[in-house]
Amino acid sequence: MITAALALRDAAQRLAAAGVDTSRLDARLLLGKVLEIDPNSFVAKGHLELSPAEEANFEGLLARRINREPISHLLGRRGFWTHDFLVTADTLDPRPDTESVIEAVLAEIDDRRRPLRLLDFGTGTGCIVLTLLSELGHASGLGVDKSPAALEVAAHNAEALGLAGRTCFRQGHWGEGLEGEFDVIVSNPPYIPDGDIDGLEPEVARFEPRLALAGGPDGLACYRALVPHIARLLAPGGIAALEVGEGQAAAVAALLTGAGLALGPTRCDLGGVERCVIARRNAGI
Repeated sequence: MITAALALRDAAQRLAAAGVDTSRLDARLLLGKVLEIDPNSFVAKGHLELSPAEEANFEGLLARRINREPISHLLGRRGFWTHDFLVTADTLDPRPDTESVIEAVLAEIDDRRRPLRLLDFGTGTGCIVLTLLSELGHASGLGVDKSPAALEVAAHNAEALGLAGRTCFRQGHWGEGLEGEFDVIVSNPPYIPDGDIDGLEPEVARFEPRLALAGGPDGLACYRALVPHIARLLAPGGIAALEVGEGQAAAVAALLTGAGLALGPTRCDLGGVERCVIARRNAGI
């Protein structure tokens, strides 16, 4: 039998050779999943021996990661804000960059006890609307997505977080057929130019749903489709927060102002990239 320490050392070397930057961390995460123990405990538990079944299970997961399948797909979860979200091959992984949308919305709300109505376009895992609902205890939310499989994941996450009673999900194409007014509209739409997708890291280009990535020839096609719905559905005094790709903030801001909305402060991600564009519908409009 092989010990955990030896298995981790060999796995980290093989992952590094495959171009995985987080080779040591990923090895611990995968072995922790197999052994059902905290991945941080291997310093004290390196002597543990893997059974033949555990070794085979670990080898299977390792082979998939060497093939550059995302670690989140192998673990079945991804951390975002303060929660873990179920992820699958049908959903875009929640990313730290998207937390700028959460920060921007919360910064714009002066009273978190208000019964706000939230709308999330392209909800995917539901991470944006569900995270906001976890911070806004009297709000309710609607998540819209084109993918039925993604909506199943979002519904699971709502249930797991105890937010199903304040959340609804709907299959649809942006705001088509949707009526009413919403106090907060958020979205992380596809914004990668179609020609750039194949050049992304393999975890994204080969394994994440192209529907959640492809933003048309210039990356702005989804914003052009989405902004008229935002302008129609945003309540007076309401705010919209859109995640954007690097270098896209000015173009998206122009679309929003062209639709009659007033711009708020643009928020940067941790890397200093302008990542979230804020717009408001003035109360008098």
